[in-house]
Order: sequence, then C-alpha cells, then structure tokens
Amino acid sequence: MEVKTSLLDNMIGVGDMVLLEPLTEDSFLENLKKRFDHNEIYTYIGSVVISLNPYRSLPIYTPDKVEEYRNRNFYELSPHIYALADEAYRSLRDQDKDQCILITGESGAGKTEASKLVMSYVAAVCGKGQEVNKVKEQLLQSNPVLEAFGNAKTVRNDNSSRFGKYMDIEFDFKGDPLGGVISNYLLEKSRVVKQPRGERNFHIFYQLLSGASDDTLKKLKLERDVSKYNYLSLDSAKVSGLDDAANFRTVRNAMQIVGFMEDEMQSVLELVAAVLKLGNIEFKPESRCNGMDESRIKDKNDLKEMCELLGTEQSVLERAFSYRTVEAKMEKVSTTLNVAQAYYARDALAKNLYSRLFSWLVTRINESIKAQAKTRHKVMGVLDIYGFEIFEEGDNSFEQFIINYCNEKLQQIFIELTLREEQEEYVREGIEWTNIEYFNNAVICDLIENNQNGILAMLDEECLRPGTVTDETFLDKLNTICADHQHFESRLCKNSKFLNDHSLPHNCFRIQHYAGKVLYRVEGFVDKNNDLLYRDLSQAMYKANHSLIKQLFPEGNPVKVNLKRPPTAGFQFKASVGTLMSNLQTKNPNYIRCIKPNDKKASHVFNESLVCHQARYLGLMENVRVRRAGYAFRQGYEPCLERYKMLCKNTWPHWKGPARQGVEVLMTDLQVPAEEFSYGRSKIFIRNPRTLFFLEEKRKQCLEDLATLIQKIYRGWKCRSHFLLLKKSQIVVASWYRRYAQQKKYQQVKHATTVVQSYTRGWQARKLLRELKYQKKCEEAVTTISAFWHGTQARRELRRLKEEARRKHAVAVIWAFWQGLKVRREYRKFFRANAGKKIYNFTIQRIMQKYFLGLKSKLPSMSPIDKTWPARPYSFLDGVHAELRRIFHLWRCKKYRSQFTEEKKAVYEEKLEASELFKDKKALYPNSVRQPFKGDYLEISKNPKYQKLSSAVDEKILLADVVNKINRANGKGSPRLFLLTKKNVVLADQKTGQLKANVPLTDLASVSTSTQTDGFFALKLKEGSASAIKGDFLLSSDHLIEIITKLHRISSMAADREKLNIDISDEFLVQFKQDKVCVKFIHGSPKNGNSVSCKRKNNRLLEVSVPASS
Repeated sequence: MEVKTSLLDNMIGVGDMVLLEPLTEDSFLENLKKRFDHNEIYTYIGSVVISLNPYRSLPIYTPDKVEEYRNRNFYELSPHIYALADEAYRSLRDQDKDQCILITGESGAGKTEASKLVMSYVAAVCGKGQEVNKVKEQLLQSNPVLEAFGNAKTVRNDNSSRFGKYMDIEFDFKGDPLGGVISNYLLEKSRVVKQPRGERNFHIFYQLLSGASDDTLKKLKLERDVSKYNYLSLDSAKVSGLDDAANFRTVRNAMQIVGFMEDEMQSVLELVAAVLKLGNIEFKPESRCNGMDESRIKDKNDLKEMCELLGTEQSVLERAFSYRTVEAKMEKVSTTLNVAQAYYARDALAKNLYSRLFSWLVTRINESIKAQAKTRHKVMGVLDIYGFEIFEEGDNSFEQFIINYCNEKLQQIFIELTLREEQEEYVREGIEWTNIEYFNNAVICDLIENNQNGILAMLDEECLRPGTVTDETFLDKLNTICADHQHFESRLCKNSKFLNDHSLPHNCFRIQHYAGKVLYRVEGFVDKNNDLLYRDLSQAMYKANHSLIKQLFPEGNPVKVNLKRPPTAGFQFKASVGTLMSNLQTKNPNYIRCIKPNDKKASHVFNESLVCHQARYLGLMENVRVRRAGYAFRQGYEPCLERYKMLCKNTWPHWKGPARQGVEVLMTDLQVPAEEFSYGRSKIFIRNPRTLFFLEEKRKQCLEDLATLIQKIYRGWKCRSHFLLLKKSQIVVASWYRRYAQQKKYQQVKHATTVVQSYTRGWQARKLLRELKYQKKCEEAVTTISAFWHGTQARRELRRLKEEARRKHAVAVIWAFWQGLKVRREYRKFFRANAGKKIYNFTIQRIMQKYFLGLKSKLPSMSPIDKTWPARPYSFLDGVHAELRRIFHLWRCKKYRSQFTEEKKAVYEEKLEASELFKDKKALYPNSVRQPFKGDYLEISKNPKYQKLSSAVDEKILLADVVNKINRANGKGSPRLFLLTKKNVVLADQKTGQLKANVPLTDLASVSTSTQTDGFFALKLKEGSASAIKGDFLLSSDHLIEIITKLHRISSMAADREKLNIDISDEFLVQFKQDKVCVKFIHGSPKNGNSVSCKRKNNRLLEVSVPASS
C-alpha cells in the first residue's frame, strides 16, 4: 500500500484556515503566529495562499522542493506557494484553462518576491530546449529591468514596487512558454520630483551614478555625487543591503538578454540623465513693465547640458519654461509664467518624461518577449499590484484613492469568482445549493466609478469645468451629491451626524471600504487628476533630435495639433482597471495574499496589531466565511476511503467494492450525523470542521493501535527469526566439526600407511641397487682386461712401423744431401756473374715501397686550394714526385666537382668565366671573387611593388638590380631597375616600376668598362638597330662584374648571335643620340674623398674620377 502525505499530517497549527475551529479573529491571528514562529510562512484559505514575509532567507525554495511539489495534489503537501503555482500550471497544461495569479498586499509584504517565485517555479517545471530556455530567460530577466525603473526604497520596504504589473505568460499546447505581454498600471511618477522623508527616488538614478563607468558618466554629463541633484533625497541615498553598482551591471546585462540594442540602452540612460539635469534648473522672478513677474532661469549650464543630451535647441526649451501658449479655435494667446508656474512646468515635464520612458520600456520589452507563433496560446497571468494603502494622520491622497478603488474591484471579482466556483462545484456534484450571505462591495465600487454620480466622474467634470476650479469646489460637489450615500462621510455634507466629528477635518472626506474606513485629504486631487503638461513643452520635446523623444511626445507634432483636452489620470486608470477586470473574468483565478509581520523589516517578529490590520483590509476573515458558508471540506471518495478505511472493520484492510459504497459504510459505522455531510457524484462534502477533526482524531488513535499491533507482530517475527537463525547456525557448526574430526582421523591413518609403504619400497630399492652394482662391476672388469690386451698389441705394431719409417727417412736424407752437393758444384761457377744486378733491383724495389707507404700517410687535405705536398726523399724521384702531385690534384678536383648541384655548378662556371674576362685586367675583379652571384637582388616576383613590372616581362629574369643611369648633361646618375633575361635588357623606373627601355640582346654590339675599381660600364648598341635611336647607355652598378659576365655568357650560349665583345679601357667613346662623347677615367686626388665622381668637362668629354686608394 502506497502511503501518501496530506495537508492534515504533522500540522503546526492549522494549515487551512477553513478548518480553523473556532473561527474568530483572535484564533485566526494565533494560528498565523504559531505557524510563523515555526517558519511556516504559508497558510491556505481553501485555494487562497496567505504568505507572511519572513524578512530572511529560508531553505524552502531549493530545486529539491520544486521536484517535491511537482505534479502533486494541492492539499497533498504542507502549504507552499509552489503548490499554488503547480496547480495553476497543471490546470493550464492539462485542462486547457487560462489561469491568473493575483498577488496583493501592502508595500513590504513580499508581492514582488512572490511573483518571482511563481515565475521561477513555472520556468523550472516546464519544458526544456534552446528556444524555450531563451524565452524563459527573457521573461525572468524582464523583472530586474522593471524593478530598476519602477521600484524605490520606502519607509516600509527597501524594494517597493511603485507601479502595478500584470504579465500574461503565453504557452503552447505542450505547456512550454512562447512569450509574454506586460501591462503596467499607475506608476508613482510624483516620486520623480519629490520623495517623503526617509525614502528614495527610483533605483535607476542611484544605480547609474554608482555603477556607471567614468567614461559613461562623462558622456552623460553627470557626477557621482548624489548631493549634486535636487531630485535625489540625501538622507536615504545609501541603503544597507543594496549594492547599487552591482545592480546597475545586473540591469545592463538583463537589458541585453531581453533584447535591447546598445544604442537603445544609451538613449534610455541619456533620458534618465536629462531628468536629473532637469531637477537642477532653478528660476528667479523678473519684473516686466506691465507690473507682472516673469520667470527666468538662474544658471543656464544645466539647461545647456540637458539640451545637448536631448538634441534640442536651448532657446526653444528656455522659452517653454517662461511662456505658455493657449489655443482656442483660431486664436493663440501667449502668457508669461511666474516662478511657481515655471517650477510646476519643470516638474510636470520631469514626471511625464520619466513615466513615458517607463511605458516605452514596457512596450519595448513586450516586443522582445511576445510570442512569435500565430496559433492559439494558453495564458497564465500574474498580477502584482498594490494592496490597500491606509496612511495615518490623513495623508491619503489621490494615489491612495485610486489604489484602493482597484483593490475594491479585485475584492469584488474575488467574491464573485469564489462564490461562482463554489456554486459550480455544488451543481457538478449534485449537492443542493444554499444561498451564501456575504458583504457585496458593489455599492462602494458604484460610489467611486458611477458614470453619473461617481467620485471619479465628478472629479473629471470638475477638472473640465470652465472657471475657477479648486480642490475645495470639488469637495463641495461631493458633499452635495454623495451626502446621502451610506459609505461616504464628510463634515460639511448635509448629514448632520458628522458635523461634530473632530476626527474628520474640513478638507477631507472618508469612504467606508470593505477593508475599513479611509480618510482622504482632498488637497491635490484636481492637479493630479489633470496631470497637465503645457503644449509648449510637448512641442519643444518633439523638436528634439533624440531618437526616443519624438516617440514619447507625439502630441508635440505641430502638424497633428489636437485642441481636445487629453483624458484625465482618473479616467485612464478607470479604463485600465475595467480592461484588467474583463481580462481576469475570462481566466481561472488563483490568489496569494501577502502580509508583512512587522514594520521594522525584522525576522522572528510578529506584530499582532499590524497583521490584524492587514487581515482586515485584505478581507481574509470574509474569505474564510465565504469558503465555510457551504461545506468546509471536500474530498474524493478514493482518497477519503484510503485515509480513513482503518476506522471500520468492514473496510479494513481492503475494500473490494466501489469507493463511494466503502465511504458510506465507513460513515454509517462511525455514526456521523447525516446533516454533517453530503454525498456528491465524486466527492464527499463535510459541513463542519469538527467532523473532520473527529475523523482525524479517530484515525490518529487507530494509527497508534495499528502501530502497537505492527510493533508486536514485528517483535515476535524478529524473535522467531533470531531463534531459527541460532538453530540453523548450531546445526551448521556441528556438521562442520564432525567433518573436521573425520578429516583429521583420516589424515593420521593416511600418514601412517604412507610411512610403512615408504620403508618397504626403500628396502626393495636398496636390494635391487646392490644387485645392479655387482653386475656393473663384472662388466667393467671384462672391458678393462680387454682394453689392456688390445693396447699391448697396438703398441707392439706401432714400434714396428716407426722403425720401418725411420729407415726409409734416413735413405731419403742421404739422397737429398747427395743431390744438393752435385747441384751446388754445378751452380757455383754461374752465381758470381748475376749477383750484383739482382741486389740492385731488390734495393730499388724496397726504396720505392718505402716511398709510396710514406706518401700515403702524408697526403694533403681534399681541398682544391690546398697547395701543400710532401718533400721528395731522393733526387732520382723528381719526375715521379711531380707527376703524382699532378694526378692527385686532378683527382681531388674531380671529387670536389662531383659534389656540386646544377645551380652551384652554373655559379662556378660564371665565376670561371668572370676570371677569364677580368683577371689581371680590371682592378675591381679581386673584390668580386668572394661575393656570390645572386642574380635577383630585388626579389621581383615576391615584391608587390613590382608586381605589374614582373607581369610585363614574360621571360624568366636572370638578373635584377638597381643601377644608376648617367646623364650626359651633368654626369649625375638617376636610379633605374636593370632586368636581364635571355633575350632582353630592361630598364625601368625604380619608384613607379614604369618601363623605360627594352633592348634586345641582338641589338647589343659590345660592353665597355675601365680598368679601375669603379662600377661604370657602357652598353654600346649596333648602328641602325631600333634600340640605337636614343643612343648608348652609360650605367653604374655595384655588381658590374656579375652583369657583364652574365651578358657575355648569354651571348656565348646563343647559337644565333655573335659573341659579345668586352672592351676594357680607361678611355672609350659612347654614342649619345647624334653625338659621340669620350668617357675618360682618371685617378682622383685624396681631397675628393673615397667616392667615384663623374663630371662633364665639355660637350665631348665626361671625366670619371676614381679614388687612388681603391
């Protein structure tokens, strides 16, 4: 059997006030206090949740708690805001019912936190996914933005919402969020210009000054010091527990997540800064010739900075603060403003600018979070709106009046929807409907909102009436029309019973709301209802170049001038409340009533008088009475039978019939009076909580008896199990011991048998060993005797054979000696004639062998330039020594050349050719030997500067260098790019890369250069060729040897061209167009320095001075 927890289990006090017995105001407060002291801050009134602000963090909002309340029945667990949120979400998802959650309570009661908890719970239990998570994040991050611009620190709450907010969260058919729509109601814009003592302006002003960077403040023309701004109160600028700088970063991050662009955020901050600047504008009177006072701005610096922020002309806004234009039909009348009127205009502009900015923020957030899909959506609304506000000492004004009017409408819809829900359930279950008596506050709502004689209608009529209109004339009108109304009280009305009521001042009226009497001071009603902004200021704002201002003040457009008076604040709020009520009527309501336990914002402090006051104006006792007017408790048959079946023997432990019959048997057996309950179609309805507590008491007693029985059975089972376990253990131990004893006895017998067997086998083995040893000795003796006999015979035969061999050897030796003697006698007469020559040849052979071996060990290195060679040991080896040196050098050079690559081989061939051309002919040549021929010194193909020139030359570039082209006029050189290919010589401009000359190598006749160390050379062209029109080229280069060598090599390799002639002389002729000029090279004096210089001597002579030291 699955055991389920219930609201009735382990209760601290009573979890549902409907079950409170007896129901009095004292018992109601006592139950709240008892639960609050045990950290139970939530209590039910039926489906309504009462929430007490604990003023501290409690561990009841963890992810585990979310999972605990997920998909659970509303009354299944102890009261919690998660239970209401889960019930609303499941009704929306599973039953396709639109929901609304109404959160009410006074400032500091925790309404804003309650709305956050509801939204965070819904976000946690709904679906997952990238797009869904993005929507959830945007919905959650809209709260910090609206709190920054719409919340402020008050004496009751450090984060008090100064506006009403209603958010419709839209879901798809699966229950995943698609988006949302936010509506705001009545921002307390008067707070922008004036705050009560001990309170602050809206958070955003302090967050901006504390958290913005120095660069941002400089752009906004602001300073960090709060005391610099008249609109910011100084006594509460810093609030303990609030980090304005960190909150500013949070707000900026939230705006980015919601979808604000960077320029939009900057525009919003500029308007906030403009409001602060606006508050610093002060006025002074200035007398005119007609005796009238005219206002003038004292210090125009703040006005100038504000105009720069808004992008408007200073003169236009300055005139709007000094004059007012009134239009009537076709006439315009301009009147001056005195100082008081100018201050009124300034504050009106500040309030309108901020309130319209707030409305624009709400609209912009709606654009980001609205649902994109066009299909039908399920909707869950969350209403976070002010509760009843009743200030002491008659400080209630126009704002409190319309707030309390809104709460009257909410109370009216609460009563209607609660009764309708009760009635629908009774009809659905077939229970006879009993009319419930309750206080209907429709008469109070009619007193306020009646279109003919309502207070709001009369206030609008008074505001629109021509002539002198004051708050006193409005009060007189109320005293005349509402005097007979039973819920209206005034000291000046016709009803004489209030004439001597000194608690009712002459400038006040009192309304008896459902939550109690509220005294309203009539001062400021007319002005706040008018909410006038002079048309001059609207038009001045519309002329601004700021991106947002034109959107905020559309009425300032001179093309669309509307002379019709704008709707009053009361009319607009009444229309908004009407729309809200119509919206709520279409949804299934869920209520959260927030209460603050004390005014000190302290934890563990429960002020009974304060809680009692809030309970009265929230109508909580009235809620309980309405819920209890019919049946106080109802429950389905199956859970009821499951909970109470142990109270009857017929239903315990299992009931096999229908659940309703089981409940009927149970109630009959318990003898519960029939008038105390009724049977519905699927539920049983219990009229009085006493009956329910009777069932709970019987169940508790029965559970104790069952627990005792279970304990008894368990203890018996435990003892039997222990005995059986001991018995089984004894048998096991005995069997194991017997087994051990037998195993031990068997091992002893086995060991003895093994010992006897080992002794027997040992004796038999030793006997066999003795026999085998005797047999082996006999065999060894026979073998020994046989061996000795065979040895004797072998030695005798050996001695015989040795003797025979000795005799044969003696014969051979004697014969050999005889033959030798005969040969020596014959040879002696020939030996003396040939001995000298053989000795000489032998000596020469030994000398040559020693020479070659010594030469092998003293060979020089493999470097071709190594000229060392070992000295010859004998003079007769001179020819051989020189030839061997030549052969070794040739072999060494061949080995060295075999290591060359083709490129390196070509370089050395060029170097060899340069040696043939210039060695001992030009003084510059020795310096060039060590310099490698690089060829492309400019890296033409890699240099983007010469990309165009490289593409113009189709052939492979063999040499690229910078040369100086010598001018015949003055002998000075201009830099040119010198490119050499297999077919052409190309000259181009060094800076631009522009082609200057392209000379085919076939047109080149010869190259002339000097014998000195200079780099001058002349390219002489063939007469009559196309390239010879402009004459020869006289050039100078640091790589002269390489250039001329490559030119000579290319011409030598070409079969179709003549070999290029190289002329090396200190004086040669150069053809310049039609004239021939002699170029003469001389040695320069030391005073000319170490550089080569070229000077023109006359029209026919260029003299090149070469330093002698070079």
